[in-house]
Amino acid sequence: MPAPRKVALLIETSNSYARELLQGVQAWVRENGGWTIRLTEQGRGAAVPAWLRSGWDGHGVIARVESPGIARRLRATGLPVIDVSAALPRLVFPRVATEAAGVAGLAADHLAQRGFASFAYCGDRRYHWARRRGEAFAAAVRKSGGTCSLYSPEPGAVDDEIGAIARWLPTLPRPVGVLACLDGRGQQVLAACRQAGLRVPDQVAVIGVHNDELLCELCDPPLSSVIPNARRAGHEAAALLARAMRGRSVPVALHEIPPLGVAARQSTDLRAVGDAKIAEVLRVMHERAASGVNVADVLRAVPMARTALERRFKALLGVAPHAHLRRLRMERVRELLVRTSLPVGEIAAATGFEHAEYLSAMFRRECGLTPRDYRARHAAGGIAIALPPGPAAT
Repeated sequence: MPAPRKVALLIETSNSYARELLQGVQAWVRENGGWTIRLTEQGRGAAVPAWLRSGWDGHGVIARVESPGIARRLRATGLPVIDVSAALPRLVFPRVATEAAGVAGLAADHLAQRGFASFAYCGDRRYHWARRRGEAFAAAVRKSGGTCSLYSPEPGAVDDEIGAIARWLPTLPRPVGVLACLDGRGQQVLAACRQAGLRVPDQVAVIGVHNDELLCELCDPPLSSVIPNARRAGHEAAALLARAMRGRSVPVALHEIPPLGVAARQSTDLRAVGDAKIAEVLRVMHERAASGVNVADVLRAVPMARTALERRFKALLGVAPHAHLRRLRMERVRELLVRTSLPVGEIAAATGFEHAEYLSAMFRRECGLTPRDYRARHAAGGIAIALPPGPAAT
């Protein structure tokens, strides 16, 4: 048997995204074998370790390339390298990263479905991925006819950044839905809201990115967040490195991994429409859509004339009530397809469809793919991700 390939992983373990990257790499190794892994404890952006710079007899590297200096030192090794960070504007190595447009679209849809018409983005000017995320969010908002304010505080001490955000937030029209570039920035935005005397979520709703569950749940109120597919990113990076170590061509290109969905928590748990009746209708829809509720069921829960519901709902949200319900159900179906290994028949039963065939036909009409093809395209590196217990997030 050939000797195992020696692979260095320059990936921190201090945050959930990086740990899931490592789990994706681990899954590839478990499936394919033949690697010996070297992983040492380090922080994000740490210098390339001395052992790697001084003649380590390895065969390849998967790294978070956070600075030009790290890129230079990794190139000097002469080893194949796959970058699993999007910190640098210019591609130096093949890169696997979360799709910016996918993150932006999910966040914009999540806020729009809750009735927000004003949007803002709080980024970090130091990082390419944060700038791209903001540009993509503004584009998604513009596409739906809205406007978006882009802001990044001057980098500095945490309290100084929070203070700057607290001075920016009151300048925005309210209510406003804010996408923070990262969960850590979302935590700062929530702190700034308290400092500025702004209520969350009724005046400012906040959504982050990466769904670091511990951090999100420690926020006050708990932070909604876009869920990346970091495990699939790690799996893809390992597959690319294996190809490179076999001497095959791996172009210096960007491989973008679509995010999985949104974990909804209290920081966006509001129907931001000014019409109290329609706000209650939205609450019922978001709570019951996955059970197969229809417009007649909603009207029994929130009594009003159907013609009035149709008129007022479309005026406020731009879509008919039945179309909004259908979108919510498809959102839940997509979540179950990519985050669990449940058969399509069980997903149909869990989302209010009598037959799997009807679900498949509607899904193909709405999404352009069959449920099985959609699951394959968004496969998390062969890993089924269990949903947390409790009621489903909308």
